[in-house]
Amino acid sequence: MFYHIKELQYQAKPSKPDPIYAKKLQEVLGGQFGEISVMMQYLFQGFNCRAEEKYRDLLLDIGTEEIAHVEMLATMISRLLDNAPIGDQEAAYASNPALAAIMGGMNPQHAIVSGLGAMPADSVGNRWTADYIIGSGNLIADFRANLNAESQGRLQVARLYNMTDDPSVRDMLAFLLARDTAHQNQWIAAIAELEAAEGDVVVPTTFPRELEKQAVSYDLYNFSRGEESSKGRWAQGPAPDGRGTFKYVSQPVPYASKPKLMPAPPYIFNTPPMMK
Repeated sequence: MFYHIKELQYQAKPSKPDPIYAKKLQEVLGGQFGEISVMMQYLFQGFNCRAEEKYRDLLLDIGTEEIAHVEMLATMISRLLDNAPIGDQEAAYASNPALAAIMGGMNPQHAIVSGLGAMPADSVGNRWTADYIIGSGNLIADFRANLNAESQGRLQVARLYNMTDDPSVRDMLAFLLARDTAHQNQWIAAIAELEAAEGDVVVPTTFPRELEKQAVSYDLYNFSRGEESSKGRWAQGPAPDGRGTFKYVSQPVPYASKPKLMPAPPYIFNTPPMMK
C-alpha cells in the first residue's frame, strides 16, 4: 500500500520562470535514466523479489523515494512554466543564436498538450517507455543495472546543474545529486554483499563453469589497431572472480572456417550463388 503525503520530500520552487530550462529538465524526469525509469525499475524488481526480505525492502525503500523525486521534478517543471513571458524567450534567442538553434525554445507541448505541466517524456519529446527498465530476478545483475542507472542519472543532473544559474533550482538539484550519491553507494554495498555470499562475480554465479569453453574464459582479443588495450588490469594477472588469469591475445586467429551456406530452394526466389 502506498500513502501520499502532500508535502514534498524537498523544496522545488524556482526563483523565476524559465520555459527553456523546463524543457531541459524533462530529461531527468522522463528520459532513459530519469526518475520515472529508476522508480519503475526498483519497484518492479521489489515486487518480483523472491530473495531475502532485506533486499526486497531495499528495493521498495529506494523505489518509493524515487516516486517523491518524480513529484519534485514535475513540480519544478510546472513552476518553471508559470508566468513565462514570451519576450524572455525572444530575448534569449536574440542574444544567443546558438541557443535558439540548439534548444528551439520552449517545448510547445508544454503549452499545447500538458497545460503548462510536466510530461512523462524526455527533453526532446520522446515518451517514457517501460523498455528502459530492467528486472531479471537475478539481484546481482539487477543491482548492477541499478548502479548504472544511478551513475548515468547523476551525470545528467550534474550537467543540468551547470546549465542554470537559478539558485533555487540548483538547490533542488544539489539534493538530488546527494541522494544519487547515497543510492550509488547502497547498490555498490548490496552488490558486494551478494558477490561475497555467492562466491563469484560472474552472472549467473551458479552456472556450471565446466559447461563453458574455459580455454577462452579470460582472453582479451586485440581487435583494434595497436596494443594499447594490453596495458590495462583487464589484460594480465588474476581475474576478479579468482578463478582464472587474464591473457592478452595480440593476434587472434579464427576458431572456425569460412561459412558456406546452401542455396535456398527456388520458391524462396533468392539470388542464386553463381550467376553467369
